[in-house]
Amino acid sequence: MKYFLLILGSIAIISCGSNHITRHNDSSIVTGEIATTFANTITANDLKDHLYRIASDEFEGRETGEIGQKRAADYLKSFYIESGIASPYGGSDYFQSIPTEHLRESINPSENVVAFIEGSKNPNEIIVISAHYDHLGMNSGGIYYGADDDGSGTVAILEIAEAFKQAVSKGNGPKRSILFLHVTGEEKGLLGSKYYTNFPIFPLKNTVTNLNIDMIGRVDEAHTNNPNFVYLIGSDKLSSELHDLSEEINARFTQLDLDYIYNEDDDPNRFYYRSDHYNFAKNNIPIIFYFNGTHEDYHKTSDTPDKINYELLTKRTQLIFFTAWEIANRRQRIKVDQ
Repeated sequence: MKYFLLILGSIAIISCGSNHITRHNDSSIVTGEIATTFANTITANDLKDHLYRIASDEFEGRETGEIGQKRAADYLKSFYIESGIASPYGGSDYFQSIPTEHLRESINPSENVVAFIEGSKNPNEIIVISAHYDHLGMNSGGIYYGADDDGSGTVAILEIAEAFKQAVSKGNGPKRSILFLHVTGEEKGLLGSKYYTNFPIFPLKNTVTNLNIDMIGRVDEAHTNNPNFVYLIGSDKLSSELHDLSEEINARFTQLDLDYIYNEDDDPNRFYYRSDHYNFAKNNIPIIFYFNGTHEDYHKTSDTPDKINYELLTKRTQLIFFTAWEIANRRQRIKVDQ
């Protein structure tokens, strides 16, 4: 079933000339005009340019530990350096290295790619935005390009990070810190996110939420006649506050149809357990998993960038940006209450 949009009873007070919508209580929505300005820097053309590179022959399907995945990691690192977005380690080290003993015996060492924007008021409270950049590599049938899975999430993070960086440059940086986490090894069993949560760069107790993006560039068969949608999974599992915030942000800014069918406890697909957010949820960190469902090219060599709906990818990416902006700038951190 789908949840109805929550209509909050408090009345918005918009100050004359103000860039923010404000309300009387600490948990109310603060996101407004400033966020919209930077959300609009997320464009279909930029997403497309990145995705045609990520899902190209050059990266050979990005199999964990193989040369194509290493090249993709270098591409992500170069983007962050050129964009002036810092590493959480400082300097030019953007890799969280993962030795074979924390992967599988047959897998070469690999690396998560990490970038960081420090919060201006609550820098020790961390929002993690994640997506896996690995995929299935190659076989005799060709390259598994993984444009939707999960090239779409990978490039969404790049655009979200750049939007936040532009906000910082204009004096409107987030109050809480944001870690942009590109994980490896998802296709091998959520291994990169497992490593991060076992050896976090920042204490998990300081992690406010994880917004995880895994396949947001396509339309599944169930929504052929209503493509203006995204599946949300897990938003209410640990924090009703996170779920309500997500609903209102969407109602105000992106007006996507939020489909919760895969969020049901009896979902036979068990998608809640099948992407990187689950390693955060296991540690009692509120999560939202953004997903477009499977399609005829899922885990096939035909998952190519020409099949992506870039306008829809843009809108979904903007929803995630708006949600992250709200979580980063509200007075109180999201509470665990479930």
